[in-house]
Amino acid sequence: MDMNINLNTNIAANYRSNTQKIRVITEYWVKQNGYCPNCGNKLLSFANNRPVSDFFCDNCKEEFELKSKKGAEIGMKIVDGAYSSMLNRITSERNPHFFFLTYDKTKMTVVNFFIIPNFYFTPEIIEKRNPLTPTAKRSGWIGCNINLSLIPEMGKVFYVKNSITFSKYEVLHDWEKTQFLKTEERESRGWIIDILNCIDKIDKEIFSLQDIYKFESHLKLKHPNNNFIKDKIRQQLQLLRDKGIIEFLGKGKYRKVH
Repeated sequence: MDMNINLNTNIAANYRSNTQKIRVITEYWVKQNGYCPNCGNKLLSFANNRPVSDFFCDNCKEEFELKSKKGAEIGMKIVDGAYSSMLNRITSERNPHFFFLTYDKTKMTVVNFFIIPNFYFTPEIIEKRNPLTPTAKRSGWIGCNINLSLIPEMGKVFYVKNSITFSKYEVLHDWEKTQFLKTEERESRGWIIDILNCIDKIDKEIFSLQDIYKFESHLKLKHPNNNFIKDKIRQQLQLLRDKGIIEFLGKGKYRKVH
């Protein structure tokens, strides 16, 4: 059964603040339509104003936080709250997975709804914003942005994309496909994510080893202590091949697997 992408505005009739209205409307939609990407079970809500997560799965105990944004486009960055709080959240033992929802304000429909597993969240993707000016009400407060451009496409598991819904089978399959990263050591995981981002930047389905080698200088900047970048590239490509993320065609050629 397809998801109902319509947002129920009636449930927020008693709220005056637009921010509160959207929070209530979108959280209600997720509770009614969302499900755990790990096991498929229905999501439950935490108590209001819980500082870390919004939803949890009573079956597999996964936790989730929702970020909503007005507009059809996902964009490269999501404005978030306090920088220090966000860093504490993503580095904690109970780091939640993050749902992202974009909506059409005129139609009040969900345009995009996807989840990014918690192991993709590193301090690198949390950008520190400038402190508020001395004349501001919260002078000196430092907010942050979530830089989604540093998340590879494989790390974005869509339930709804451009108003088109995906089946539960597709969502659970895409989630499972990326779970091997969960058990990788932090350094190894960083390398895999970097290579996935490089592959995303290659605008063709079949690519060559030479196409990936073009990112050597970029990868060297990110990993200055590694003097064998090309060797590391080949190692990560082999791992991604073994995990079914890419297909090796022979003679230095690879195909992206969708």
